[in-house]
Amino acid sequence: MTMSLSAELWPDVQPETARRLMLAGVESFARRGYHATTTRDIASAAGMSPAALYVHFPSKAALLFAISKYGHEQTLSLVESVVARETDPVERIRLLVEDFVAWHARRHTVARVVQYELHALPDEEFEIVAKLRRRIEQVVREVITEGSQAGVFTVGDPHTAARAVLSLGVDVSRWYSDRARQTPKKLGQEYSELVLRMLGTKLS
Repeated sequence: MTMSLSAELWPDVQPETARRLMLAGVESFARRGYHATTTRDIASAAGMSPAALYVHFPSKAALLFAISKYGHEQTLSLVESVVARETDPVERIRLLVEDFVAWHARRHTVARVVQYELHALPDEEFEIVAKLRRRIEQVVREVITEGSQAGVFTVGDPHTAARAVLSLGVDVSRWYSDRARQTPKKLGQEYSELVLRMLGTKLS
């Protein structure tokens, strides 16, 4: 990842040195895992002294929280955007899954840290991120419930179905790499077809 990517991932984070540290944190956490990463590792990856990290983040946990919070805010914005521009439940799920999966493939390193290092957060910060996760799940669940009531989806429990849909997308970040056969866009399209079949939609 390049420093120009840091501006794309976290456009409202200022100054640039804070974004560089977030990017270095992602790279370090992804390579070593949160617990095995030191603040010195992060500062070194950002080309800074260890003391420079504390100017922007009071701790390693604070840095992970910033990365996790922004990642979840972006995915929440993504699913809410789909719901806002589409009214048909089938098309909502199709586009939602396409975008959700493509994001987790395109940003697989960031997404892997955001999703799989979550439990390293202190309780208070964890609850803030957990609230964003619950909202994401709620949006998906409401679309599935609406589709079930309209007779276009056949599911026993919308709660379970929503978690299954999101789990499929999240897991992409675990295995996807830049050498993958499918592009993020193509993978999103393939997953959306799988999800629609899983929800009992009759595809033409």
